[in-house]
Amino acid sequence: MTEISTCPLPEWARGRLLTIEEAAERLNTSVRFPRRLIEERRIAFVHLGRNVRIPEVALEAFIAAGLVEPVTARRGRAA
Repeated sequence: MTEISTCPLPEWARGRLLTIEEAAERLNTSVRFPRRLIEERRIAFVHLGRNVRIPEVALEAFIAAGLVEPVTARRGRAA
């Protein structure tokens, strides 16, 4: 019996794969924006034949990378 070799997937490729439309809905944008992210190689994606999917964890990482924390006001006198 032959053994099937399995290639371990990177962490970002595991889990749910989103369509372009699902990614656009999650980002609240048009489908053009995730397509542009893929074209510019700004987000990880998977080719499945002629289909393209974005791993959910890659989309979450992209969102987290763009997160800007609010500025808190300093109390007291400025020096």
